[in-house]
Amino acid sequence: MAAALVLRGSASWLRRQRRVCVGSVAMVSSRAMASKTAVGFIGLGNMGNPMAKNLVKHGYPVIAYDVFPEACKEFQDLGSQVTDSPADVADKADRIITMLPSNANAIEVYVGSNGILKKVKKGSLLIDSSTIDPAVSKDLAKEAEKMGAVFMDAPVSGGVGAARAGNLTFMVGGVEQEFDAAKELLTCMGSNVVYCGEVGTGQAAKICNNMLLAISMIGTAEAMNLGIRLPFAPWFSNVSELKRFSGMDYVRKLRLGLDPKLLAKILNMSSGRCWSSDTYNPVPGVMDGVPSANNYQGGFGTTLMAKDLGLAQVSATNTKTPVLLGSLAHQVYRVMCAKGYSQKDFSSVFQFLREEETL
Repeated sequence: MAAALVLRGSASWLRRQRRVCVGSVAMVSSRAMASKTAVGFIGLGNMGNPMAKNLVKHGYPVIAYDVFPEACKEFQDLGSQVTDSPADVADKADRIITMLPSNANAIEVYVGSNGILKKVKKGSLLIDSSTIDPAVSKDLAKEAEKMGAVFMDAPVSGGVGAARAGNLTFMVGGVEQEFDAAKELLTCMGSNVVYCGEVGTGQAAKICNNMLLAISMIGTAEAMNLGIRLPFAPWFSNVSELKRFSGMDYVRKLRLGLDPKLLAKILNMSSGRCWSSDTYNPVPGVMDGVPSANNYQGGFGTTLMAKDLGLAQVSATNTKTPVLLGSLAHQVYRVMCAKGYSQKDFSSVFQFLREEETL
């Protein structure tokens, strides 16, 4: 009798536990389903396009907008909803990611006449992955807060290749309690998502990174150019004069420079190794799948690099920080923009140096 009571009690307990487990699974499933609600994405350029695609790959419906309607066509073909303005995106989604070229673009998209904040819902999460002035990020966060929304800055590093592969690094600034909610989306597009602190600190980290990137790219381009260039006898003023005097056979004999691939290999196994040399080499023919292999098309534009270096200069001035090489890098990229390189990838500094050298 006692044994039967024990067995009946155990069976009753197991049934109760099963109901609890089923209920828990249902709750988890419900949260998982809810987490796949639509995400707005504004700015479908070189970086935004592959970032938004990775959200789609992870099962998130994307509501897209770009100032250039043709940039949205690919997402229409993927079944994404396309809207007519940032405000319309905010009306349809309570999680929005923006990827924009400049301060002015970010301000227009958020607080313009058809901006996000015109129709943003209370409790919305707004993640800006543009690279802009930290002060602008702070101002936008204040405006979003007035509307009951949360703004976080989350600029990226890694370039177009990393955006396509979903391997970007995100530097996130904002309310720490909202970081996990942002991270849920950002891990679909990046392999590293780092919390930096309050709003604006993500931007601060990004402009420091890009200043270093510009300096290292110029250094890599100069080193490669020095190692592979053709030396000339000092009594000849230019290559044409040398050719007329001695013919190409003599020119070939004078070629003391290193093979570009060999030089890159040596640099990349030595202390000069850096991302610009081993992942994004600026010399045509050294690597496949980088802008230098495609006439410097695609990638991260020279204009954008000059813009980011300008942001670093403003921050350096405001904080009275000496950035000697950063200032020189800024001038180099500004000159490049003025000399026809504005639409080329920033690694075209190698081509710029080759064309500018005086023989």
